[in-house]
Amino acid sequence: MAELLTKAERTDDLPALGETGWRAVPDRDAIRKIWKFKSFSEAWGFMSRAALVAEKLNHHPEWTNIYNTVDVTLTTHDCGGLSGLDLTLARRMDKLAGQADVQQDHSEPVTCLCELHAKKGA
Repeated sequence: MAELLTKAERTDDLPALGETGWRAVPDRDAIRKIWKFKSFSEAWGFMSRAALVAEKLNHHPEWTNIYNTVDVTLTTHDCGGLSGLDLTLARRMDKLAGQADVQQDHSEPVTCLCELHAKKGA
């Protein structure tokens, strides 16, 4: 069973993830990141590669995909919060995402390309 991150691990490891766009989830011991890819197929490819990594780690993200946007929340349900598994998966996902844009402000609504195209056509 995974163990919650220690205070030292949080102090040492979470700031570096924050620099890449991972943010704390309000009212949860979890981190979240939102990627914007150039297309649906790029987003789906990322999710497919990330799924293979998650399966090997036996640690699966909470995520949604709308067209080119992938919204990921990581927490370890076994221990009720952030564990080393979340840090490992976050770092691996960052590498897999390549040059995708990152939505830094999580207070903003998540929009995808299909919504932007629809607004242009209106």
